Formats: sequence, structure tokens, C-alpha cells
Amino acid sequence: MVDCLKSLYDKDGFLTGVPIISPAKALTHRSILEAVEAERGPMHYQFKAHTAMNSPYQLATLPNLLDIVEQLIGPDILLYSTSYIVKEAYSESHVSWHQDLTYWGLDSDAQVSVWLALSDASEASGCMHMIAGSHRNGQQHHHHTQDENNVLLSGQTINDIDPNQSVVASLTAGQASFHHGWTVHCSKPNVSDDRRIGLNIQYISPTVKQIKQQQDSAMLVRGVDNYGHFQTDQPAVANFDVHAWKKQQALDVKLKGIQGDSA
Repeated sequence: MVDCLKSLYDKDGFLTGVPIISPAKALTHRSILEAVEAERGPMHYQFKAHTAMNSPYQLATLPNLLDIVEQLIGPDILLYSTSYIVKEAYSESHVSWHQDLTYWGLDSDAQVSVWLALSDASEASGCMHMIAGSHRNGQQHHHHTQDENNVLLSGQTINDIDPNQSVVASLTAGQASFHHGWTVHCSKPNVSDDRRIGLNIQYISPTVKQIKQQQDSAMLVRGVDNYGHFQTDQPAVANFDVHAWKKQQALDVKLKGIQGDSA
């Protein structure tokens, strides 16, 4: 089964509809997030959420999830970041056609992005669309655009993408998609009556270096790190750790612009 997933990933640059947790467990983790939001405010696109919240750390280190990641990037795995990606009901927010690795400053593509659905991610709610095989073309040119509804920091867009060639990567709560950093993808507005909530998880091999700045960090979650290219993140031990959150927010200011998005 896992070998089949690896072959499909190498061919298409993504996997979708992979069961990871039950819908009931997804609802539990959604409820934890929404309880934190009720107390602390929106957690949408906050970098390295697992250093301040235990729930995303638990999800990112699930053995069955790491088993798949291991097949895709090898036995030594660093957890680079987790971020909640939330599209509110009837929101016009969207993410244009892009590639995650374009602005991260990593020196290789030994990386995989996981999008774990904590609510259903349907076409109506703005799930991701993928261009199969696009990862094999390497980095493509991104144009900056002016679009206040585009979630990407500078409205980065790859032009001349035929949407009819895309694959709709819809997910039910508890399923995940996996995609390569050069896979071209986008997501559309949420026209449904529920929030579209996902946990985006970024994994990299310890062989990867950060070449844009010196203060980037990661966390070993499987295997060994014989390179030491990153400072070490610490996992949260509570539903919400205020001290860790303030520390991470201060670091986010320095890292602004290198963290990517996954629609």
C-alpha cells in the first residue's frame, strides 16, 4: 500500500484522500482549536503552531502519518512548521496558482507538505486544486498581483495555468493530502456554510539548509539529524502555552516572508 502511494506521489506530485484520523477525532481537534480561538483570537496562518499548542504537535507526530512521510522523503524527518489554514464560511479568500517552495529559502526540495482536514474540504468550501506532474518542471515564474482576497503575501501567481487540467483534492474530515513543494496548486473561495479548517504540516529532511537567514528552526520527529542545520523547536505541552506563543510571535517577525502557504 505505502509503495503504491510513493509511486503515485512521484508521478503526480501529490496524494489526496488519505485517511489519517477518524472524523470524530478530527472534530475533537477542531474543538480544541476553536476553544483557543475563542480565548486568544484567530490562529489562521500562525507559523509553528505546534510550539504553542499541543494539539497540532500530536497530529504532526502521528505514527501512521510519519510512516507515509518517511516513504516520501526518507527515514530522518524534521517537523519544520504547522499552521492552521482557515477559510470562513462564505469567504472570498482564495489562494492563486503557486508553488510552496518558491519563497521559503530552502536549498533543496527534500520536503513534503501535508494538509490534514479538521472539517470537510469540499469543492464548495474551497479545497485545493493540483496540477498533476507539475513538480517535475521545477520552479516556475511567479508574478506579483494586487488582490486583497488573495491569501498569499504578495499575491504570487503563476500565469497561463489551465484549470481544466487540475485535480480537485477534496477531503473529508480526518483525511489528508500530501504534495511536493514544486507542485502547482491553488484553492478557491469558500461558498459553503461551514468553516474550512485544515492543519498544514511541513516536513523536511535534515539534509536541507535554510539559505535566506540564520535563525530558522525545526524539530526532529523521526530518525536522526546528522547535520544540525536548524535551531531546535520545542513542542508545546499544553492546549495553549502563552509564553511559547509570545516567543514564537517575536520570531515570526524576523522570519516573515520565508514561511509558505498551502492553500
